[in-house]
Amino acid sequence: MDKTSLIGIILAIIAVGYGMFLKGVSPSALGNPAALLIIILGTIAAVTIAFPTNELKKVPKLFGILFKEKKLMSHTELIRMFSDWAQLARKEGLLSLEAKTNEVDDAFLKNGLSLAVDGQSADYIRDVLSEEIEAMEERHLSGAAIFTQAGTYAPTLGVLGAVVGLIAALGYMNDIEALGHAISAAFVATLMGIFTGYVLWHPFANKLKRKSKQEVKQKQMMIEGILSILEGEAPRVIEQKLASYLPAGERKKFLEESVVKKDE
Repeated sequence: MDKTSLIGIILAIIAVGYGMFLKGVSPSALGNPAALLIIILGTIAAVTIAFPTNELKKVPKLFGILFKEKKLMSHTELIRMFSDWAQLARKEGLLSLEAKTNEVDDAFLKNGLSLAVDGQSADYIRDVLSEEIEAMEERHLSGAAIFTQAGTYAPTLGVLGAVVGLIAALGYMNDIEALGHAISAAFVATLMGIFTGYVLWHPFANKLKRKSKQEVKQKQMMIEGILSILEGEAPRVIEQKLASYLPAGERKKFLEESVVKKDE
């Protein structure tokens, strides 16, 4: 489970709830059915209009991505794996890696390795795998766009809800106390619109984009690793090349450990 998504939502609720308490606002003020209807159903309606059915069907899966931690191989493990494969290929030939394709769980890596073993050119392999990455990015961005748009619509619908509430409040001009309560209730929709838009939907979209970038980065590493093996590069050279994908501190530590292992 991706705990950061859940922790973030809990902290946001605590921040707003406790902030309301400090301001002397009763939490019961949020129990406004009209505001909930305008914001929640209104946002769903706007998103439904904005996106085709085939993209909206992915929304449950997108929530799964947000709250589940996808297990990706660490970059250092990936580099070491390519280093070992390069060593094997230099000793026994590229065809010796055919058996490794059955051990690979990642479909992208398995496909790329199979193309290399089958004798396809480096340019062909790069084109095929790059197109696959581009298609994946497009799918991911279309999913993130749903939440981005929801985050854009929700605050505006909050203003709409406030306007509707103020129109209703004008009916209490002769009753100051009732007028005050009506105005207070009118702004509940604005609060909900801003909260859902900027605390939920926009952050959800950003998290989907970040997870997509992490996956793209790893797949780009796979392409470079496969092509390096295909070109017969030495394991040490491959390690140095792929280590460029690591953060500076982690890269330095990895290369130092690599040198120690080679010396042993």
